[in-house]
Amino acid sequence: MSLFKRSIVFSFILILTFGFNPLVFAVENQQLQMAQSDKAKLEAELSNLEREIAQKQKELEGQKGQSVSLSRDISILTTEINKSKLNIQAKNLTIKKLGGEIVDKNKKIQSLTEKIELEKQSLAQLIRKDRELDDMQILSLALSRTSISEMYGDVQNFSSIKNAVKNSVDAIRGVRTETQTEKKTLEEKKNKETDVKVQLENEKKRVEQNEADKKKLLSISKNKESEYQKVLADKAKRKAQILSALFNLRDTGAIPFGRALDYANEASKVTGVRPAFILAILTQESNLGTDQGSCLVTDMKTGEGMSSRTKKVFKNVMAPMRFNNVDKGDIKYFLQITSELGRDPYKTLISCPIGGVGWGGAMGPSQFIPSTWVGMRGKVAKALGKTSADPWIARDAFFASAIFLGDLGASSGGYTAEWNAACKYYSGGKCPTVLKTDTENEKKRKSNIIAYGNQVMARITKIQTTMIDPLQN
Repeated sequence: MSLFKRSIVFSFILILTFGFNPLVFAVENQQLQMAQSDKAKLEAELSNLEREIAQKQKELEGQKGQSVSLSRDISILTTEINKSKLNIQAKNLTIKKLGGEIVDKNKKIQSLTEKIELEKQSLAQLIRKDRELDDMQILSLALSRTSISEMYGDVQNFSSIKNAVKNSVDAIRGVRTETQTEKKTLEEKKNKETDVKVQLENEKKRVEQNEADKKKLLSISKNKESEYQKVLADKAKRKAQILSALFNLRDTGAIPFGRALDYANEASKVTGVRPAFILAILTQESNLGTDQGSCLVTDMKTGEGMSSRTKKVFKNVMAPMRFNNVDKGDIKYFLQITSELGRDPYKTLISCPIGGVGWGGAMGPSQFIPSTWVGMRGKVAKALGKTSADPWIARDAFFASAIFLGDLGASSGGYTAEWNAACKYYSGGKCPTVLKTDTENEKKRKSNIIAYGNQVMARITKIQTTMIDPLQN
């Protein structure tokens, strides 16, 4: 084979290896430029809306600083409504922008996937060629050629193919890494889109509520100012009722909601986790104990115990060991914790096994098992500014839940981050997806985790809109 022919063949191999197509590249480049142009326009619109929203917020703060009056409250509601409408516009633009970015990411991932397949095909051809040359010993190669120059050309071709194989393998690895990065970014974009859609729905509900409140105030203004004083009195009465309402806590007893909110606000300042989320988790955990009640351990060797309410006996109240390792058992840590806190382990309430299966043994309102609490208590004590933390004390439990939720990603805020943090709080892993290929037991397990997460998110909305917001307005 002549040197010219060898060059043509090798060039063809390299084109296959790197998969470059000028026409495809030009089309993709044009699409990218259009997408970037659309993105720039949306970002400019968003920037203008954000300035308008900031101006409305400034107006709102000025109005709230005025003396309480009917006209002031009507003005506040009007500004709130206008601000919410601007927020709705901004969120719709954000969703549109994210939608375009998600489409672009999907195209990029598809392109990268196709490139990997092309690289694999090229690599297979190179390896076949490499094996052909490997099978030919240099001596045999020399004896089969009529001139040294021809033999040298084959040896050079042999070396070039070796280098091309290495380059192709490196290219596949690089494209795979890039693909994983793009997939991670795509997931983040989808999560952000979900978050903004939830925020959009909440903003629409806020507008509806404010419109209704404004209509009510306008009807009063047509009559007499004294009617407004009655509205203020009703608001004050409602706030007092919310603050004094009992907030149930597992294995500790109820406390006034006002105090619970204070604890949640304190913990939120330290961790960045929303107060409504902290309150929702503790409510959810308290409700999990309503079926069986709380339990007491009666046998510290086997973990057997009974319900403090129904006196029903459970053999699995607390795990004496985990993963066949007595050093990782909960009873050992439970005895250590109660001893240090001066509590009688036989009279200290813990959770019963849910549905009678698995293990119980979770402690206090935040429901940490002893082996987990041992790893958490140092952080909790430091945040509280005390030497030791007690899982059965309400304030300690609030901080413990908030710190743990923060570690699970809830501090970043947003629907998906909080939803996944709730699932992790319950199961140790983020909210799963139920697959058709799952076994019935696996489907049931995943469904329970998802249900827990959904219930917590519903509680967050209820606590925020019916208890926290009325106290702030």
